[in-house]
Amino acid sequence: MPDVAPDDRVPGNRGIARRIVGYHLDDEGDWVAELECGHGQHVRHDPPWQVRAWVTTEEGRAARLGTTLDCVRCTEAR
Repeated sequence: MPDVAPDDRVPGNRGIARRIVGYHLDDEGDWVAELECGHGQHVRHDPPWQVRAWVTTEEGRAARLGTTLDCVRCTEAR
């Protein structure tokens, strides 16, 4: 896992910004974003609580490769 400087934290969020490098389905059929740090994060489309329609199509997921999600597990590992 890469070293993380304190200024890598995203203001107002609990996690550290990490790029999405891939996706896989979990055992229950939910999408998990694979992050550059090696951790995974569920990316569910479950309106009205989580609105992520992009995760429902291959094109939508591909368009989000390289964007960031906040990795709470990286913060907890410090």
